[in-house]
Amino acid sequence: MIQEKKITVVFPAYNAERTLEKTWSALERTAVDDLILVDDCSQDRTVEIALRLGLHVVRHDRNMGYGANQKSCYQTALDRGADIVIMVHPDYQYAPELVPAIGWLIASGLFDVVLGSRILGTGALKGGMPRYKYAANRFLTAFQNLLMGHKLSEYHTGTGPFLGRSWRSCPWEKTTMILFSTTRCWLR
Repeated sequence: MIQEKKITVVFPAYNAERTLEKTWSALERTAVDDLILVDDCSQDRTVEIALRLGLHVVRHDRNMGYGANQKSCYQTALDRGADIVIMVHPDYQYAPELVPAIGWLIASGLFDVVLGSRILGTGALKGGMPRYKYAANRFLTAFQNLLMGHKLSEYHTGTGPFLGRSWRSCPWEKTTMILFSTTRCWLR
């Protein structure tokens, strides 16, 4: 716990056997109270590895897609009493070492949401992001910044901690995109 808040890390997984253990190993688990992996009907050993590592595993009977996987992650975390939910992709494109710092930012009460970015820092391409995804991400982010009047480095991030209170006050399960501020959420 951080500041008496239950920290839950969720892993939305699909065929993540090659990188799941590396991601888990880099995670500072002393700052985390619960680890959840939602498997979107992987065809590899993702579930077997997750169980061996001691993660709570939820399995989809059929591939439901990335958005449904995220929603399952968040709902499971909230059902298990999470105060702060931090999503970490098990593909190791984001630094799991940052989870404690991100948890502190949220637990402090100063921020409702912190978003990770593959674009800032050492760079997404160096971290293994395919060029076509990088180009699409940059185009969509520029368009969304223009549309929303914000300046985010990346809207399509795979690391996003959310204070449970924010998720409980917003009908997120019925949306395709959510932006939070300290006082409201915007749904799309």
